[in-house]
Amino acid sequence: MKHIKIAAGMAWCFDYGAVRENMKEALDAGCDICHSDAADMHDLKNQQLIGGHNVIKAVREITDKEIECHLYTKDCDRLFIEKIAKAGCTMLIIPAENFIGAPLAYIIGYCQEFGMKVGLTIGCYTPLCFLDESIYDIDRVNIVVHGAGKAPEGESKWAWRRSSINLIRKTRKMIDECNPTCELAIDGGIRPENLAPIVECNPDVLIFSSALYLDPEGITAGVKKCRKAIDEAVIKYNIQ
Repeated sequence: MKHIKIAAGMAWCFDYGAVRENMKEALDAGCDICHSDAADMHDLKNQQLIGGHNVIKAVREITDKEIECHLYTKDCDRLFIEKIAKAGCTMLIIPAENFIGAPLAYIIGYCQEFGMKVGLTIGCYTPLCFLDESIYDIDRVNIVVHGAGKAPEGESKWAWRRSSINLIRKTRKMIDECNPTCELAIDGGIRPENLAPIVECNPDVLIFSSALYLDPEGITAGVKKCRKAIDEAVIKYNIQ
């Protein structure tokens, strides 16, 4: 049975006033990865100026598990990469639509220099073709599937976009054909009650935030519910 990793995302619902305590509880409860969202003053406007090297350093002090920095930005220089690497980050994930061509080549090189892996995000409505050249040289494809448009009847909003399942399937095929060691991660609007169709597409990592940190029974219970739902779906669809 495949073990699909759970990444605990430090997003809008995360209490940064207790970074160590909240993330330690999530990791101790069974999460495999700390997923730290970081943003500038342009992208991801509801989370400006968070999740950088100081937050990563705080988490590194309480765990030896993977810590990844999911950067929502239009610029990323060598200094930022060096700082998060020294703080204990293991992977930098950047938007595919903002980093393409020579700038991406430099960033991949910097990450390798400082011993970090590198991933690219396919964000809302970003076409998969942005990865046609770089797929061979990255360690993660991170698909953000947040919902948009008119929600189905009976729902207040889309959990994830109608195009998401097709996009995940195409990405899985691209990875398997071009770079089988690359991870496929899914991020956004994923909850225990709706994740089965995503698991059927055979991802490697699922990123949760509100499902963990807003669970009425607490963080540990949220992690356990996500783990149970994932494993049940893996068995149902015979994911190896």
